Amino acid sequence: MLKQIQMGLRAFLLLASKIWNFICYVLRKQIRTIIQHQTVRYDIIPFSPLSRHRLNLVKRKIMVLDLDETLIHSQHDGVIRNMVKPGTPPDFVLKVTIDRHPVRFFVHKRPHVDYFLDIVSQWYELVVFTASMEIYGAAVADKLDNNRGILRKRYYRQHCTVEYGSYTKELLAITEDLSNIFILDNSPGAYRAYPDNAIPIRSWFSDPTDIALLNLLPILDALRFTSDVRSVLSRNLHLHHMW
Repeated sequence: MLKQIQMGLRAFLLLASKIWNFICYVLRKQIRTIIQHQTVRYDIIPFSPLSRHRLNLVKRKIMVLDLDETLIHSQHDGVIRNMVKPGTPPDFVLKVTIDRHPVRFFVHKRPHVDYFLDIVSQWYELVVFTASMEIYGAAVADKLDNNRGILRKRYYRQHCTVEYGSYTKELLAITEDLSNIFILDNSPGAYRAYPDNAIPIRSWFSDPTDIALLNLLPILDALRFTSDVRSVLSRNLHLHHMW
């Protein structure tokens, strides 16, 4: 009789533990969603006639966006070094087949990335350029685009140049006019050949309080008025080494 009671108690505690873990998982996911999508606003004030005239004099520029550690962070099955706190739910899970092996990627979106893309897509032609494999990069871009049609143009690992053991992204493959293109990337090696066309950003892995994308909106708002982005971005070269 006593043994049956003990077994029943163990089963009850095991069930209670599973229920509690599930409740904690749901709560963590909800809290993370609230933090990442808290109400933010960047006031887009109507142009003065002079500003509207100035913007009409320059071309619409191209903004090139890196993915990993810039807009998102992901980890796959069997990763050895986990950069995300255990139990943190991903924003979405991708299932892709690489070399005939199914692989799951658990993808976390940088805070405010959806809002950021909404705003900058009004200002620039957006291009995704990732050093990742196309089968993975295309799936991530599809999720970030979310049927909005703002990330249609994409470049992948096969469009990069290998230099010093790392992938360099060729902006000239996108356009020959370097005065109207710039890249947002956490890796200086990615834009080694185009330092005057780059905006550095700190690598992101899991910090839910990160506001780096929001902090970029004022400079991006102003940059579209320039006739040559290099006249502004060449002043930021010291930041590339910091990040």
